[in-house]
Amino acid sequence: MKTIGIIGGMGPLAAARLFERIVILTKAGCDNEHIPIIIDNNTNIPDRTEAILNNGDNPTFELVRSALRLELMGADAIVMACNTAHYFYDEIIKFVKVPVINMVEETAKYIIKNNPTVKCAGLLATAGTCNSGIYKRVFEKQGLNLLVPEAEEQQHITELIYDIKRSREDINPENTIKVVSALRKRGAEVIILGCTELPIAFGMFDICSSYVDSLEVLAMSAIAYAGKDIRYEKIDKGMKRCI
Repeated sequence: MKTIGIIGGMGPLAAARLFERIVILTKAGCDNEHIPIIIDNNTNIPDRTEAILNNGDNPTFELVRSALRLELMGADAIVMACNTAHYFYDEIIKFVKVPVINMVEETAKYIIKNNPTVKCAGLLATAGTCNSGIYKRVFEKQGLNLLVPEAEEQQHITELIYDIKRSREDINPENTIKVVSALRKRGAEVIILGCTELPIAFGMFDICSSYVDSLEVLAMSAIAYAGKDIRYEKIDKGMKRCI
């Protein structure tokens, strides 16, 4: 059985949730049948959106350092519990010999496989992810149109993401619900949760009944790479409605 390494620290709850989803979705009859997982919860990784949009500290060095640590500890494949970090994907893979599973690419493949009639998707993510075009480039190669929120709408999504990172308890989901509705009116046939904090919020407030969770897709891809079967009956209820 292959070992999976997780680069965490980019919203620590996201790495914890990715680990949890891999465990829950793995078909295993006992402890020894679960996938060996190593987590490097590197809280020194600079903010990815700040780096992309505002010339903030470049996170590449710390991302590579985490990847190398995981490789040295025995990871056969690496995953990143952050969508925005995939902006730096091409730099990271230069330094490691093991594969780094690309969450954005896996999400596009998942939609095409499970929703072959879908031609247009709406993306909810950080401003860094939306503005960098990492999803748009991948999706266009797959023949999928991608919609992102307008500038004012994006502010609401950004606030929600950082409220989850800060573990705030007084979160109001109303503005996010309006953004989802606006994307659907503009033609989005499926909503992508392209930030690893968003599924946490959507689960807390039942913001949208049907979506594709990129973190859930990444968990399933990691399980498949490790050589284990997936417990499809345990897939997130919002994801099930998209199949």
